[in-house]
Amino acid sequence: MTASRNESVPEYALDLLRWQFDLTWSLFEYHLERLEPDDFRWEPAANCWTIRQADDGTWVPDWAESEPDPVPVPSIGWLSWHIGWWWSVAIDHAHGRAPQERSAITWPGVGKPAVEWLRGLREQWLEALGRLTGTDLYSTAPFPWQNGPRHTVAHMVAWVNAELMKNAAEIGQLRLQRTANSPSTTTG
Repeated sequence: MTASRNESVPEYALDLLRWQFDLTWSLFEYHLERLEPDDFRWEPAANCWTIRQADDGTWVPDWAESEPDPVPVPSIGWLSWHIGWWWSVAIDHAHGRAPQERSAITWPGVGKPAVEWLRGLREQWLEALGRLTGTDLYSTAPFPWQNGPRHTVAHMVAWVNAELMKNAAEIGQLRLQRTANSPSTTTG
């Protein structure tokens, strides 16, 4: 992908960021399509952060205001909540809305509800990206750097791509590990 003579550098950058997002999402979708409900609650280590169901039926993520040492291994459920949290806040910022508090981001539950939630966030993000212009990329980013003047909207979009890529790889690795530890259901 190269900038054509008629395409400005900011527009090219925006096209490249969108392409990178689409590539990252396609890699994530590979795992989303294969997730089973039990995958979300599987705890891969004794020191694990997960999602727990409260007495009122809502799901609550494990959380600490300062990162523990050692850092707990997250479950797929926790990672899917984490994606939903940071992505919801990024979408709020991209639309110029006041961001939701972490505790206000409600995880919908294991299996299909979580997968559909993430796919819905993708659609919201694509809508936000579709409104951006090349000029918008130069604006100061409202997230995740608290309006640091050195970081632009282009940085925020690139950060979303990187964060999604990282979280997708973590979910994929956990899914593969859980599958590899399960008895095979195929015959040879």
